[in-house]
Amino acid sequence: MSAPIPVSVSPAPAHAGRRQVLVTSALPYANGQIHIGHMVEYIQTDIWVRTLRMHGHEVYYVGADDTHGTPIMLRTEKEGITPKALIKRVWKEHKRDFDSFGISFDNYYSTDTDENRVLCNTIYGALRQAGLIEARDIEQAYDPVKEMFLPDRFIKGQCPKCGAKDQYGDNCEVCGSTYQPTELINPYSVVSGATPIRKTSTHYFFKLSDPRCEAFLRAWVSGLAQPEATNKMREWLGDKGEVRLADWDISRDAPYFGFEIPGAPSKYFYVWVDAPVGYYASFKNLADRIGLDFDAWVTPDSKTEQYHFIGKDILYFHTLFWPAMLQFSGHRTPTNMFAHGFLTVDGAKMSKSRGTFITAQSVIDTGLNPEWLRYYFAAKLNSTMEDIDLNLEDFQARVNSDLVGKYVNIASRAAGFLIKRFDGKVQDSAMNHPLPEHLRTAIPQIAAYYEAREYSHALRTTMELADAVNGYVNTAKPWEQAKDPANAVTLHETCSVSLEAFRLLSLALKPVLPKLIESVEAFLGIAPLVWADANTPLSSASPINAYKHLTTRVDPKQIETLLATNRESLAPAAEAATPARAAAAETPAKQEEDAGFISIHDFAKIDLRIARIVDCKAVEGSDKLLQLTLDVGEEKTRNVFSGIKSAYQPQDLIGKLTVMVANLAPRKMKFGISEGMVLAASAANEKAEPGLYILETHSGAKPGIRVK
Repeated sequence: MSAPIPVSVSPAPAHAGRRQVLVTSALPYANGQIHIGHMVEYIQTDIWVRTLRMHGHEVYYVGADDTHGTPIMLRTEKEGITPKALIKRVWKEHKRDFDSFGISFDNYYSTDTDENRVLCNTIYGALRQAGLIEARDIEQAYDPVKEMFLPDRFIKGQCPKCGAKDQYGDNCEVCGSTYQPTELINPYSVVSGATPIRKTSTHYFFKLSDPRCEAFLRAWVSGLAQPEATNKMREWLGDKGEVRLADWDISRDAPYFGFEIPGAPSKYFYVWVDAPVGYYASFKNLADRIGLDFDAWVTPDSKTEQYHFIGKDILYFHTLFWPAMLQFSGHRTPTNMFAHGFLTVDGAKMSKSRGTFITAQSVIDTGLNPEWLRYYFAAKLNSTMEDIDLNLEDFQARVNSDLVGKYVNIASRAAGFLIKRFDGKVQDSAMNHPLPEHLRTAIPQIAAYYEAREYSHALRTTMELADAVNGYVNTAKPWEQAKDPANAVTLHETCSVSLEAFRLLSLALKPVLPKLIESVEAFLGIAPLVWADANTPLSSASPINAYKHLTTRVDPKQIETLLATNRESLAPAAEAATPARAAAAETPAKQEEDAGFISIHDFAKIDLRIARIVDCKAVEGSDKLLQLTLDVGEEKTRNVFSGIKSAYQPQDLIGKLTVMVANLAPRKMKFGISEGMVLAASAANEKAEPGLYILETHSGAKPGIRVK
């Protein structure tokens, strides 16, 4: 097993002893289904929550459906139902999906509740009292066909910063820029397809540009757990004294589904005001039900901890507006924010046409075990904001190899002998064998990995331990020992050591695979496992139960069925678009195609990374290839074959920085697997203008940083 990687856990005000911790995930919008991209966040949060609970801490994980806004209003108009009817229906669907994936909410609620209305009014009143709310007349986009003011997300156009088409009115999903809807190039209404006109309306603003907010946020950002988040916030804040933060428009005009602002008829809280307050509303509902002192958890002098898990796309709202709202309304601020990256499937953005826009319910309907996805996502998640990829072929191989071949196989090989030969009782002296002792010493490190959100390290360590256990079983050969009655004592020891090791592996996997481990606990006849149980071995006083099959292998046909279930024709989506919208989308795309251009979306699919050539050698048997060993900032190097032998001596390339395509599918070649491609330049006619040049970068570049 490799040496443990030291980890540091985010500072906690009350880390020693029993902690009190409130945890949330971002609220899913009540206008669509939960898909596996969403599930990355909830799985990441749930594993962390379960880790803390297994330490005995008082942890509450709350969530809610985000229910307000124009999309809900328009959808209910289209369906001919009330907003509350839609909210109720979607809440049941979301809760079903979360339950299926083992997401252990202590309370799953809604933002359209009395608790949320009261809290929104209270926070707004406190901000107003603090002089941080201001009314202004503004020009706003107005749909002349629908006769309504348009929220940012109902205006689309070309990004004013990078030129990407079909971007929303508040931020660009391609370059990440934020801007005002009026800055969009060639804007159009998503509702009707009409070009918006400008119309004056009185709006209410939270004065984020106030020096008090700036001073608070500059101090608060220094405590963020992720350097990427800190750097992004400092970029938004700008240099000290530079007023870069814009005041935040927190109101919307009627017609709008939401909470009306006190003292402002026909003006409603913008959904991004009442959505984060919904965290507290859900917790307030829970506190009232189980008798907790809500105020003791949310006041500024509270000794409790508060963490929010979010996607990196909503970092702006959660690291600027939300903490400032809390700070200046008399509430405690979050202990920390943990942001994660996006999910791609087979190296590309999820796609309905390819069937990779996978809903949570479709996973259940096609017979796939959701815990397989929990395991696969966890095996790729770490504490950074990096994107992760669901490679369906790798998913099948990893689940079958790790969970079935390495883990469950241990119990299946030992349990039968223990039941038939030894009445299901372990040999107590075997509990002191060096192998389980080795696993026991690793458990605290694995638990620390989980708490530091380094799940990939936790599972890599666990599977290395599983390899060691399987090595022990393969060497001992209990199936051979069982052939000779004289080996009874040795066989008993082998089976006992194997099952105790299996118990410890189960403990290490419990945050990720709670349902499977619940079956293991029943099989072993033990109480629910917690971290302290590492030192409480199996005992002959408590015989194990008959072994039942714990999990199955992933069948390739299940993957095929999943893709087929989610595959949709693009035709219905095109038909659903308004004529004006369809025309706006079709013409530029056709022009690009005719001109041979690619879009910014196409370019964004290419993951270009700085790579250092740490080794290079000629490939025996090839006149063209060099074998490059590349450091791309990952835990292990990449192996790449490149046809540049005619231009370079291997020793001349070692140490150079170049650029590689990092998300090119691995290619099996005669000489081995090539795991990417380095970029090189040559003339269009190489015979007429010979010369081949790999791209080199500035010496200050670091391996792994992305080229954009």
